[in-house]
Amino acid sequence: MRIALIDSGLGMLPTAGWLRHLRPDAHLDLLMDPDGMPWGARPGEWIVERVLTAARLAIARGADAVVVPCNTASVNALVPLRAELEPARPVVGTVPAIKPAAASGEPFGVWATEATSASAYQADLVALFAAPGQATAVPCPGLARAVETADPAAITAAVDAGAARTPDDVTGIVLGCTHYPLVSDLIAAALPGVRLYDSAGAVAGQTLRRLGLEPAPDAEPAGVSVVLSGDEGPLPAAARSYPVGAALAAGGSVGVEVLPPPVRGDPVSHESFSGARPLSGR
Repeated sequence: MRIALIDSGLGMLPTAGWLRHLRPDAHLDLLMDPDGMPWGARPGEWIVERVLTAARLAIARGADAVVVPCNTASVNALVPLRAELEPARPVVGTVPAIKPAAASGEPFGVWATEATSASAYQADLVALFAAPGQATAVPCPGLARAVETADPAAITAAVDAGAARTPDDVTGIVLGCTHYPLVSDLIAAALPGVRLYDSAGAVAGQTLRRLGLEPAPDAEPAGVSVVLSGDEGPLPAAARSYPVGAALAAGGSVGVEVLPPPVRGDPVSHESFSGARPLSGR
């Protein structure tokens, strides 16, 4: 079994780590795009072409399923990607964990990039699942970039700024950018007692379900390959600075202790949310 993950950078690591933990015998192809990143500032049509190009390469390499662990890429490219690959091969996208946070009935914040925080996409998700006034958008300027470059000082400054913008009454935080789970320990420390909601574990579980696979964390590990803007290469040094990245680079199984906590409850599928709109052109 071969599973491809497509993202511009390190935001794929939490989902890749969960897949590696649940089914270490599935070969992972990590298709990153350092030449084109960050995708969030690109036009929607450009993102679609970049994702489709990566997916075609993944299929040529033997992928049985394609995962898009990126909110921006999922919003822009999931429909054309599924039109091209399914039903022969399942395609699994990513949605911020707003639904399970809203199901708590408590006030929560949504940490995300400035662009996503201001997007109709996030507003529609909140309107669909949360009660009026239950959710607060918390833009986190620079946090995704700081995580991507593994800059400790910049990460700390961005996390502290996000915590300062977070209302005092929230009991949960949705990690609305797939980079943020890589520093979930720092976010949790900055917001004591606040529960973090992340969709990486749910996306990994959905991928296995689409493939008809049960978790088998004791299976013999298969390989992990890295493709950087079309060329095979090593996992970037910044990725290896995070525990989950180091575990993936080592090629063995991934222990649960290096993974972000999974979200309880079913993931939100894009089939059930028809109001998604591109994040570009705001």
